Amino acid sequence: MSLRRFGRIAAALAATTLTVGTLGACSAERAATEEEGGDETLVGIAMPTRSLERWNNDGTHLDSLLKDAGYATSLQYADDKVEQQITQIQNMVNDGADILVIASIDGTALAPVLQEAADKDITIIAYDRLINETENVDYYATFDNELVGTLQGEYIVDQLGLEDGEEGPFTLEPFAGSPDDNNAKFFFKGAWDVLSPYIEDGVLEVPSGKAPETVDDWTEVGIQGWKTAGAQSEMETRLNSFYSGGDKVDVVLSPNDSLALGIEQALEGAGYEPGKDWPLITGQDADEANTKNMLADKQSMTVWKDTRTLGEQVATMVDQIVKGEEVEVNDTESYDNGVKVVPSYLLQPQVVTKDDVEEVLVGSGFYDAADLGL
Repeated sequence: MSLRRFGRIAAALAATTLTVGTLGACSAERAATEEEGGDETLVGIAMPTRSLERWNNDGTHLDSLLKDAGYATSLQYADDKVEQQITQIQNMVNDGADILVIASIDGTALAPVLQEAADKDITIIAYDRLINETENVDYYATFDNELVGTLQGEYIVDQLGLEDGEEGPFTLEPFAGSPDDNNAKFFFKGAWDVLSPYIEDGVLEVPSGKAPETVDDWTEVGIQGWKTAGAQSEMETRLNSFYSGGDKVDVVLSPNDSLALGIEQALEGAGYEPGKDWPLITGQDADEANTKNMLADKQSMTVWKDTRTLGEQVATMVDQIVKGEEVEVNDTESYDNGVKVVPSYLLQPQVVTKDDVEEVLVGSGFYDAADLGL
């Protein structure tokens, strides 16, 4: 993505920064009676799983921020089990939580338990994943998820020189995230809007045939649960079935690092060699294993969402809710959950490549140099 275009997007997003008041008179009344940042306020934090590095980081960081601000917290991980997450949220409601921060496993499954929370005047913040099909979600904090996919798609276009007239054809294998994750569609849409014209023109070819006709068909290439093993198995199947006789895959669109890791393992198993016939591979999250793979030329890029800033924004929103202040958002149009448009705060992601690791990831303190063998 060109710096000029990125600047236009960032400027447009900044220009839309708005504020909306805390929702619900009861919530405001409760906030007025609570001590600022005191132990009387209990914040429940529901995270989807410990099995992905990023959710461990997100949960512990937000928990620490809130505790440092003087709030009582209840941090729970649900092992990617929807019923377990519902039970955990139910327990938080029964324990007297004032605010719930929820990174949902299935964004369509929480309506009943959130109604119970709303009946007790509990404010709900959807964390990074939109909660759908309920009016009982007050705010949403995330990154610009469609832009994540756009950055991945434009990286591929730039690296292949497609805007410069390179005719190919180049072979592409697209993957998408978990079908039950609302964000996965946004990631795929951003990338597919960039790449599909080149597929239609024949510059990019998908030998496996797994090229959704429309963005709405994205689940056809989705990997349930964002599982590394699921992506590895799918990539092995495609390589064995469609890349015989010396044919090679040139590009793999992976929406995040956990899938990219499985794809890379499949490529290694099939005899691909970094620096020789290794394809372009995208990713997201800057997981440690994937960052090391970038340094080893096994992954081309990752879209880094500094989730520390997401945690800081959510902690600020919690503080604003408790103090009865206006809650800052910068998008009141994009995120319709099927019942309402949820007031949202979007943060900006950025592309990181091998050349940026030391300056961006180490320089920002996200990793120590020793963690990455630098």
